[in-house]
Amino acid sequence: MPGRVSSRSTKASAAVSHKSSVQTLNSRASTTSRISSPYVEIPEETEDNALRTQVSSIFRDAQRTTASHRKLVINLRKIQEACCYEPTSGKNKTGAEDFDEEQFQYEFTRCVLRVMPVKKSETVGERTVRFLGLFLRHANDKDNEHVSGNEEDETGVMVETPSTRLTSHVMNTVLPLLTSKEKFVRYRATQIISHIINSLDSIDDDLFQVLRHGLLKRIHDKEAMVRVQAVLGLGRLAGNDVDGEADDSDDDSETARCHIYWNELEIKIPPHAELFIHDYFLPLEISDIFRCLCVKNYFDGVFAIEMKMSARRPENSSENVGLRIAPEMLKLRRATRRLLTEKPSLRVLKGLLELLERIDVVNSGVENGVALEAMKGFWEGRPDYRDAVTFDDHFWDTLSAESVFMARSFNDFCRNEGNHRFEALIEEKIPEVTKLAFYLQRYIDVLVEALKRVATQEIAEEEEEDDTVEQEFIVEQLLHIAQTLDYSDEVGRRKMFALLRQSLSVPDLPEEVTKLTLEVLRGICAGDAAGEREFCSIVLEAVADVHDTITDSDDIDDSFHSAKSEVSEDGTPTKPGKGRDNKISEEEEQDKAIREIMVNMKCLHIVQCMLENIEGNLQQNTDLVAMLNNLVVPAVRSHEAPVRERGLLCLGLCCLLDKSLAEENLGLFMHFFTKGHSALQITALQVLTDVLNQHGAHLLEANPTVLQKVYLKGLKSGAKTPEVQAAATVAIAKLMLGRVVSESSAAVDDLLKTLVILYFDPSTVYNQGVRQTLSYFLPVFCYSRKENQDRMRRVSMDVMHKLTEVQESLEVEGDAEVEMVSLGTIGAHLVDWTDPRKCYMPGNQLSIEESAKKAVNGDVHLDFAHDILERLRSSTRQEEKKAISPLLAKLHISSASTEDKIRNLYDEVSEAVDGKLILDAPGRNALYKIHVSLGKIVNTLGGRKSLSPEDRTLAIGDEVTEIEEEEKTETVKMEQVGEEESTILGDEAGEGTKQDRDSLVDNLLSDGDVEMS
Repeated sequence: MPGRVSSRSTKASAAVSHKSSVQTLNSRASTTSRISSPYVEIPEETEDNALRTQVSSIFRDAQRTTASHRKLVINLRKIQEACCYEPTSGKNKTGAEDFDEEQFQYEFTRCVLRVMPVKKSETVGERTVRFLGLFLRHANDKDNEHVSGNEEDETGVMVETPSTRLTSHVMNTVLPLLTSKEKFVRYRATQIISHIINSLDSIDDDLFQVLRHGLLKRIHDKEAMVRVQAVLGLGRLAGNDVDGEADDSDDDSETARCHIYWNELEIKIPPHAELFIHDYFLPLEISDIFRCLCVKNYFDGVFAIEMKMSARRPENSSENVGLRIAPEMLKLRRATRRLLTEKPSLRVLKGLLELLERIDVVNSGVENGVALEAMKGFWEGRPDYRDAVTFDDHFWDTLSAESVFMARSFNDFCRNEGNHRFEALIEEKIPEVTKLAFYLQRYIDVLVEALKRVATQEIAEEEEEDDTVEQEFIVEQLLHIAQTLDYSDEVGRRKMFALLRQSLSVPDLPEEVTKLTLEVLRGICAGDAAGEREFCSIVLEAVADVHDTITDSDDIDDSFHSAKSEVSEDGTPTKPGKGRDNKISEEEEQDKAIREIMVNMKCLHIVQCMLENIEGNLQQNTDLVAMLNNLVVPAVRSHEAPVRERGLLCLGLCCLLDKSLAEENLGLFMHFFTKGHSALQITALQVLTDVLNQHGAHLLEANPTVLQKVYLKGLKSGAKTPEVQAAATVAIAKLMLGRVVSESSAAVDDLLKTLVILYFDPSTVYNQGVRQTLSYFLPVFCYSRKENQDRMRRVSMDVMHKLTEVQESLEVEGDAEVEMVSLGTIGAHLVDWTDPRKCYMPGNQLSIEESAKKAVNGDVHLDFAHDILERLRSSTRQEEKKAISPLLAKLHISSASTEDKIRNLYDEVSEAVDGKLILDAPGRNALYKIHVSLGKIVNTLGGRKSLSPEDRTLAIGDEVTEIEEEEKTETVKMEQVGEEESTILGDEAGEGTKQDRDSLVDNLLSDGDVEMS
C-alpha cells in the first residue's frame, strides 16, 4: 500500500455527514421516514467516465459466480487505493488515478443501489450482497494494517480511514430505504446493513446507534424476510451498547417484547440479551443459524447481562446455548467450533465457565459428548489462551463441575493432540501426582460425606442430590486426569496407590467412580504378569473389606438383640412376644436382606471392573480361582435376580480367561437364555458371543445346538422381545464376519436366510437396531469373500419364496400400515450382493484396472441362473415365477467363467427357450437376453460346434414372430443394472416383414450385449 494519505482524502472525509441520518431515523416528524417512494430513487446520472466503467464491470462479474469474488475484491481494492492514496511509483497503474475518493464513493454506492429492487429469489442479489460485505471487510483490514504501521492510536478510538468513510457513506445511503413501501427494497436494505455489520469488526459509535435504532424498527415489519434480517443484524450488535446511553432508552424493553414469526409459526424469539438462552430455541424448526449466532454472541460478551438460571429447566440447559449437536448435524458442529475460536470475551475463562454451566457439563461432559467436542475445538483454535490459562492452588481448592471439566479437557488436549508438542504445558499447569492425590482425597471425602448425608435423610432434598451429583462429577474428572499422569515418582505413586486402595473399600462409592478408580489403579501397577497379580490381590482385598460390612452389621444386631429381654408385669422374664416384636423382626430381616443384596452387588461390580482390566490365565492366579468359587458361583446360584444377572456377567468374563471353564459353562449360558427374561437373555447372548469369538469355532463345533437353540431362536423373537432380536442380529453378524461359524455347519445357511428375510420383512420396520445392523452386515459379508457370495446365492431362491408368501399374506390381511418393498427390488438386491465384480480382490484396490474387475470369474451368477431355471421348472406359483424370471437379465455373464458351467447353462437356457418355459413377456425377454449372451461366448470357445448364427437367428426370429402375434400393442420393459431399456414387441397388426424380424434379431446379437450386468 502507498505510504501516505493524500490531501483529497481529507477533503472527502469532511463531506461525510452523519447528522442527517440520525435525525431522519429518530425524528417522528421526518418526512423521509413517512413519505417514501415505492421504488428506489436512483440519483441523477452524471457523465460517463472511465472509473464508472471499471467499477460497473467488477460488479457485473460479481453477479455471475462467487468463485471469482476474491479476485474481484483485489481488483476493486486497487482502484480504491488509486483514488484515495497518492501513488508511490508509476508502475501498475489502473487508470483511476485521475479520480478522487468522493467520486469512488459515488460510483460504488451507485452500483449498490442497483441491487435494491431485486427480488429475494434472484441469486444475483445474494451474490452482490456477499461481494459487498467481502470487499468492505478486505478494505478495512488493509487500511487497518496501514494505520497500525504508521499511526498507532493508543486511545482506543477508531481511526478514520478511506474504508471507514466508504462504509459510513454506504450505510447512510441505505438507511433511509429501511422505511420504503416496497417490500423487496426494505428486505435488501436490511440485508445489506446486517451483512455489513456481521462482516466488520468495528464500526463508528454514531453510526452504531443509528443502525441499532433502524433495525429495531424493522423487527416489527410485516414481512418475515425483513424481520429475520433485522434479527441477524441485532444479534451482532447485542451487548455492545455504549455505556450510559442504552440504560436510559426503552429499546431493551421494546426488544424483550418483540416477536418473530419464523416460517409462519408463532414462535417467540427475543432477539437481544436472551436470544441465546431462551427455551424457544429447543424446537428443531428454528434455523441453525440462530444456534450458531447464540454461541457467537456469547463470546462477544453478551453474557454480561444477569441470567436467571433458576427459571430454566435444568434438563434442557445443555440445549439452551445452541449446542445440541447430533452426529448428523455436521454443518452446525463445524460452525460451532469455528465460532468458539473467533473473538472470545476478554474475560474468556469466566465466560467459558458460564458457557459450560449453561450446556450442563455434568450430563454432556461424558465420553464422546458435546462438551468434550466443543472444548477440544476451543483449545485447538485458541493457542493464546492455552498459554494464558492458569490452574493455581486456589483453582484446585475451589473446584466446580465446570472448572474441573475445563482442566480435564485441557489435559486431554495437550496429551492427545499435536504429537506431544504440548506436554510442556502439562508440566507447567497440571499439578504433580502427589499434589493431585491430596486434592483427590479431599473431594472423595466430601463425596462420601454427601452420600451418607443423603442416605440418612428420609426425604432427600433436591439441593442435596444436585450437590452429590456435582461432587461425583468432580471426582470422576480428577480420576480422568490421574489416568494420564506419569507415575515414575515413587512418592507420588505410593500416595496415589494407597488412596485408591482405601477408596475401593468404601461401600457407598458410586459405580462410575469405582470403575475409574480401578482403571487408574491398573495403570499404576506394572503391565506384566506380576503387576497383574498384584492388581488382583489388592482389588480382592478391597472386595473382602466391602463384604465384611455385612458380618459387621450382623454382629452389631446380634449383640443388640442378646441384651434385650422381656419382663412381665410381676418382674419375671418371659419369652419374646409374638405380636409387635415379630413385626419389628420382619422389618429388620427385610432391611438386612436389602443391605446384603446391595453389598453383594457392590462386590460383584468391583470384580467385574477388575476382570475387564486383566488378560492373564485364570487357573494360574490362585486369587482369581478363590474369587470365582467364593463370590461368582454363589452369585450365579442366587435367588435374587439382580445378583444373579451380575454374577452371570462376571462368570462370562472369567470364561474369557479360561477355555476349559468356558466349555463347562456353555450349557449354563444357554439355559439362562432359554429360561430368563429379556434382559437376562441379552446378557447371555453377549456372553456367548464374546466367549465364541475369544476361543474360536472349537466350542461351536463341540456344541452344534448353540446356533439353533440360542441364536436362531433369538432372531425369531421379534414379536415378543424386539430388543432380544436386535441383540441376536448383532451377535450373529459378529460371528459370521469373524468366520467363527464354520462354513460346513448346517445351521449357517438357516441363519443367513433368516437374516435376509428379516431385512426385507415389514415386521422389522420399527426395529431399527435390526435394520441398521443388517444394512451394514449383508453387503460387507457378501463382498468380502467369494465363498460368502456363493452362500448368499444358495439361499436366494428360498428367500424369494418366503418373502412371496409374506407379501401374499399382507395382501390377504389388507394391512395398509405395513408396506413391503417389491419382489423385484428384493431380487435386485440379491443379484447385486452376489455380483462377482464387486467382490474383494487381493491387492491394491486402486491399482486394479476396471477391465480386470469385469473379467472376473462369474461362476456364482452362472449358478444363480441355474437355480432360477430350476425353480421355474418346479411347481412354484405363477406369481413367484414372474418375480424371479426377470433376474436372468441382470446377471453378469463373464467369458472368464468356467467353460463347463458356461456350456451346461447354455444348454439349459436353450432347452428353456425351445420348451417355452417362461410365459410372461418380461421373463421371456430376460431369457432371450441371457441366451444370446451365452451363445456368443460359446461361439468363441473351441472344442464344440454350437448352433450356427443362421439357425439361432431363425429360432429367435420364430419366437419374436409369436410374440408379435400374441401382443401386438404391448411395450415390454427390461430392467438392467443401472438403466431401463424398453423393447417394443409389435406395434402393427401382424404385417411385419422378414426384414423387420431380421433387424430385431441382429440387434439382439450385437457385440455390445456380450457381458450382461
